[in-house]
Amino acid sequence: MVRADERHLKNVRQLTFAGENAEAYFDHTGTELSLQSKRDGAACDAIYRMGVDGSGLRQVSPAMSAGGGRTTCAYVMPSGDTIYASTHGHGPGCLDEPDRSEGYVWKVYPEFDIWIAGKNGEKPRVLFQSAGYDAEATVCHKTGRIIFTSDKTGDLELYSMNGDGSDVKQLTSVAGYDGGAFFSEDCSKVIWRSSRPTGAALADYQRLLGQHLVRPTSLEIMVADVAKDQTLTNLVQVTNNGKANFAPYMHPDNKRLLYVSNKGDPRGRDFDIYLVNVDGSGEERITTNPSFDGFPMFSPDGKKLVFSSNRANATPGDTNVFMADWVD
Repeated sequence: MVRADERHLKNVRQLTFAGENAEAYFDHTGTELSLQSKRDGAACDAIYRMGVDGSGLRQVSPAMSAGGGRTTCAYVMPSGDTIYASTHGHGPGCLDEPDRSEGYVWKVYPEFDIWIAGKNGEKPRVLFQSAGYDAEATVCHKTGRIIFTSDKTGDLELYSMNGDGSDVKQLTSVAGYDGGAFFSEDCSKVIWRSSRPTGAALADYQRLLGQHLVRPTSLEIMVADVAKDQTLTNLVQVTNNGKANFAPYMHPDNKRLLYVSNKGDPRGRDFDIYLVNVDGSGEERITTNPSFDGFPMFSPDGKKLVFSSNRANATPGDTNVFMADWVD
């Protein structure tokens, strides 16, 4: 669990111990985490919350026995409510897995809608819904403004809206996958993963999207400023390596960011966390575990890092949530 060559990570501790646990994100107080987890024989992820020490774990999305569905991408609002994407508004169950005859692809289920519920899952209701995929919602910790991904116009674009679902604005409009976005801690910047295919690659992207699929093997990290009208300006492409780069997160100093990539593995299977300046300079590898490390997020004060990893597994294939003290 602890590796001597991971110099930025101290006092590493494991918070979950079984199943597939990922996308653990701090609330605005830095005292609680939201996460998605497939455990106890479940066929797909459910949404949970817990303390930053792993205590108080509870499911906040509807149980399968109560008509629950496939879920993803949870975040805690400044009010304490939970937002997440779920398919259960279109019927119970996990739906079909993606068609692997197309290789490694993700399914962009059109049944996903963005839901909001209380801190323990009470009174769930739809916050945003279109005829297509609506998911990957995260939140500005200061204002509650939400950024999310939708293909409601026929392409996977970024949108933002108020915490009550009003004032929906389209933020990107170039062909390709824009998703997995986060606000910086002061909400002055947005960071996300993006593909910009052309030629045959664009035709393949559009063909797959027509089947509600996306191939996430070539994604780059983007950063932009948030203007007063909530549009994005001063776009910077941080990476340019043609690999599967995703899960970016800004350091609270707004000068550096973390992201996850398989660029260090010729087979493309080993993902690690990297630290880089926003202009792409000064890159440093943060994790060295020879399997998966990903979904990093700094605490609001920048003193802790939560991430998911295949390290220290009791069962092969498990992914667990870890917390570490961050050392510059």
